[in-house]
Amino acid sequence: MPPVAFITPSEIDLTHVIADQEDIRRFNPQRFEMEQLSAIVRIDTEQNLIVGYKDITGDEFWCRGHIPGFPLMPGVLICEVAAQLCSYFCQAVQLVPNGFLGFGGMEDVRFRGQVRPGDRLVIAGKAQRLHRRQTIFETQGFVDGAMVYHGRIIGVPIVAPTGAQTADQNGS
Repeated sequence: MPPVAFITPSEIDLTHVIADQEDIRRFNPQRFEMEQLSAIVRIDTEQNLIVGYKDITGDEFWCRGHIPGFPLMPGVLICEVAAQLCSYFCQAVQLVPNGFLGFGGMEDVRFRGQVRPGDRLVIAGKAQRLHRRQTIFETQGFVDGAMVYHGRIIGVPIVAPTGAQTADQNGS
């Protein structure tokens, strides 16, 4: 049985974009095929809540091979969308000022539906623990209002080594 949604999909205003892909790039270092967020539509620092989405297109790098003739978004990429959303939140609240929040682990992950080209995967994250050494977010994903994913994302700070290019330094 899925958990109770901590935000009702019908109360999410997907038209009120507060961060588009260019804005997301200011905080998240992923580029090219690994950019997994299309937009952020809500940040609530009092409730430690963030909501964003990924528009799934037929041009995704995984469509050709996962599953030919019936492409399904791989579960690991759904988790990556959730992790990038949580990382964005931590950067936006300046929890990791000299780096970014990296993927530290996952717990209690379940997939409850399909995510396919043409879908909009709405991801919500609610911080259970915000600390500069480790964060824990409960995350939930929805397609057309139905919960298709839920899991706990653990984040750890990543500081780029001296001399490494950050997103801002390489012109992105």
